[in-house]
Amino acid sequence: MAEPHNYSLQCYSGPGSRHTCPACGDKHCFSLYVDENGDYLHESVGRCNHESRCGYHYTPKQFFADHPSACSDWKENFFRVPQQTIKKTVKKQLWTIGADIVKSTVNPAIDSDFTAFLTGLIGRKNTAKIVKEYHIGVTKSKDVIFYQLDTEGRCRTGKIMKYDRKTGHRVKDEKVGGKITWVHSVLKQSRDPRLRLPEDWELTQCLFGEHLLRQYPRKNVALVESEKTAVICSLFWPEYIWLATGGKSQLNDRLQVLRGRKVVAFPDVDGYLEWKEKLSRVRGLDIVVSDVLEKESTFEDRANHVDIADLLIRQQREERVAVEVAGGRGGFEGFEGFEGFGKFGCFGEPGGFGESGAPLTHPTFLKLKRLLGVGNNMEEVALLVAGLDLEVVGWWKG
Repeated sequence: MAEPHNYSLQCYSGPGSRHTCPACGDKHCFSLYVDENGDYLHESVGRCNHESRCGYHYTPKQFFADHPSACSDWKENFFRVPQQTIKKTVKKQLWTIGADIVKSTVNPAIDSDFTAFLTGLIGRKNTAKIVKEYHIGVTKSKDVIFYQLDTEGRCRTGKIMKYDRKTGHRVKDEKVGGKITWVHSVLKQSRDPRLRLPEDWELTQCLFGEHLLRQYPRKNVALVESEKTAVICSLFWPEYIWLATGGKSQLNDRLQVLRGRKVVAFPDVDGYLEWKEKLSRVRGLDIVVSDVLEKESTFEDRANHVDIADLLIRQQREERVAVEVAGGRGGFEGFEGFEGFGKFGCFGEPGGFGESGAPLTHPTFLKLKRLLGVGNNMEEVALLVAGLDLEVVGWWKG
């Protein structure tokens, strides 16, 4: 009897390690199950990276159940516990990208198509601030680079993506450069020996925005799937550190860096049940999964796979509320469905009236009262002003 094999998804080592999905037909998106020798079981046994749009995942266990003659001992192989071997522990080298590479591509004065969209949404000043905060880079073709910097400030890699500068949606058509690429992959293929990474360079990812944990040691954390969502939400709710996993399935050991923090997770509209189930099994972390998208999303939202940023942008456009309000607080504090984490009950914080004290003594309310020339009985206006922490734009002395 042949020695049984242990199968696992093939690690990414370049475009050649990703194949055509047998279900959706997309190229370079399908990960095969391979054994310890790197041999794949069958061209249909693997997982599509397009979890929301496709969702194809055919495991070795399912394959052997469907094809019993393929391997007589597949049950023993699948449930077999490998024997412990005594070997010397060698600490794996952590490979990183040079800080000079990051610095040369991060420039708030040069827009990527993504930051051009941000400028139209939140203004140039806020966009420049967020570019510096998250170290958002730009390529010569105006693609955005979402760098992954860890808590030590070391760059693990950068995800290169193309966006439509008008809609803010990611361009997925590979014919116009819509394919996602990585900084480390580009550097491995560089013709410049000063930039080219060693052949044995291995990727070890971290959370997007992870470097902010050291910068803001007392802030609570909000966790989302995409880098774009983290960036946009950080402008609406700056009192929290917004981090991104990089994908729905990326709930892995990277989360351990969040130990000791209170975390609220905002999965995309089609990922709520999966995140809730997976995060319930994570030990040692204080994570609550928000159901705001489950409550607020329409049928059309679900069809479009919206995330929390999409709803915030829509709310901002509908209500015409400026993103940056007095005191630097988020522009949706107090609106129905977006009352802030405290009012969601995620962190046990009471919903407040901003940082200006009691509603009737809020400076903006006093200005508004003088401007309108009215007397008392304005408690509702006071509550609204304080709840939103509004500022009067264009105030003049009467």
